[in-house]
Amino acid sequence: MGIPLAFPPVKLVCSLLAADLSWIARGREALEKRFGRIDLASALTPFCFSSYYEKELGPGPVRQYVSFERPVLPSALAAIKLATNRMEKMLSEGGNRRVNLDPGYLDLSKLVLASTKDASYRVCLGRGISAQPTLSFRQGSFRPWEFTYESYRDPASIDFFNRARALYHRGIKDSSEH
Repeated sequence: MGIPLAFPPVKLVCSLLAADLSWIARGREALEKRFGRIDLASALTPFCFSSYYEKELGPGPVRQYVSFERPVLPSALAAIKLATNRMEKMLSEGGNRRVNLDPGYLDLSKLVLASTKDASYRVCLGRGISAQPTLSFRQGSFRPWEFTYESYRDPASIDFFNRARALYHRGIKDSSEH
């Protein structure tokens, strides 16, 4: 019989997607107020992988990834997704989202995203939220699964998550040395 052990804290990450840079800034402000200091942010990049978000967010959306200094427990992912959904609603205008916030977490071996949609490769967390394994760390870098979103396969995205993982790894080493 296996003995259940506590899972270690993980690094919280979030994707922000908006057509207007002021909404990215507002989204970051809301995220920091709730989850603490952002310790890493990607460059703003055009989101050219799909037109799915343009009807709601407007034409030409841009994306930015952020990670947070304060670790979280992986079991908090559903509550975090529900919190970011509330933030999106709070930041909406005229009944439309102005910023899309997609949280997830990473550890040394994987990136996991939260979703309100079900699929064969997603695992139910409860409260209407599923977890999606998105990247796996193998051979010195994060690598996509066959079902990974195209935008998370992008080299710039993978570079960001590798850098966030390095920060997380450094934090683990520092805490074990004290």
